[in-house]
Amino acid sequence: MGERSGPVRTCIGCRTPAAAGDLLRVVLQQGSVLPDPEHRLPGRGAYLHPEGDCIETALRRRAFARALRGQVGTVPDAATLRAAYAKSPP
Repeated sequence: MGERSGPVRTCIGCRTPAAAGDLLRVVLQQGSVLPDPEHRLPGRGAYLHPEGDCIETALRRRAFARALRGQVGTVPDAATLRAAYAKSPP
C-alpha cells in the first residue's frame, strides 16, 4: 500500500498546492490577520508560502479577505510573516 502523506493546502498567493507543514498558516481574529506558526489557533485559516513573492501576491490580490471569508482590517507585512514562519516548529 502507498505511504500516507500529510494534509495538502493551497497557497493563497501562487495558488500552488503544497504540504501544510511547508506553508505558513494565518487566521483572522477580530479583523486582524495573525500568523499561526504552530497551526493551533482557532478559526478559519489560510495558507501561503513564506517567500516574499507569494506574500506580496496575496496582498496585491487581496486574497486574505477572500480566503478567510471575513472583513480584514490589518494585514501584517511580508517581513512579519516570514519571521513567524521561521519560529514555527519543524
